[in-house]
Amino acid sequence: MTDKTVLIVDDEAQIRELLSLYFTQDGFAVAEAADGASALLSVQQVKPDIIILDIMMPVLDGIEVCRQIRKFSNVPIIILTSRSEDDDRILGLETGADDYVAKPFNPKEIVARAKAVLRRTAAPQQYAAADVVNLPSLAINMAEHSVIAFGHPVALANKELEVLWLLTSHPGKVLSREQMLELVWDYSYSGDTRTVDTHVKRLRKKLGAGPDTPWDIKTVWGIGYKFEVRP
Repeated sequence: MTDKTVLIVDDEAQIRELLSLYFTQDGFAVAEAADGASALLSVQQVKPDIIILDIMMPVLDGIEVCRQIRKFSNVPIIILTSRSEDDDRILGLETGADDYVAKPFNPKEIVARAKAVLRRTAAPQQYAAADVVNLPSLAINMAEHSVIAFGHPVALANKELEVLWLLTSHPGKVLSREQMLELVWDYSYSGDTRTVDTHVKRLRKKLGAGPDTPWDIKTVWGIGYKFEVRP
């Protein structure tokens, strides 16, 4: 059983009913919204612990809803896409979604992924005061969920912070995309690993990392990534 609330946002009533059934059976409280505008209102009224968000919807599509939510909340978001919507899937992750599931889907998988995301987003509260990284122009404090790069605070989503912590905790070590998925997302991915690439891309942009900085997130082609501190 759980005391968590999930907000299911989809314009298809059948999908909302199906997901609601499975989440309820797993002990979740469930709220529903049939379009993007209603979803934004529900997020502020219900304050869900996690959101299942369809991309293709009337009034406001899922990408815009995700973008609007990220202006005031870091609530975990799992987006639903069709298998042909690669661009939308990547855009959703870039906008701030934590995960995605392609349609048609197994509702049990969505519940499992939601529970995995909730476990990971709760993790920063378990860090101790000693869980810090201090590097030239980069300071990370996991207990306070804070990052300062080049003297400026950087706002990171939960998954972005977890990826950064994983890489900086293993400087010089090559981590495969599959390893990063297992350690950060807490399960093995059944699809592609581009979500890792998307999160690393966002981290580089937010942190201002590059060839002239004292550290960088390096791509190891065909394998994954490593955090490199330059001498």
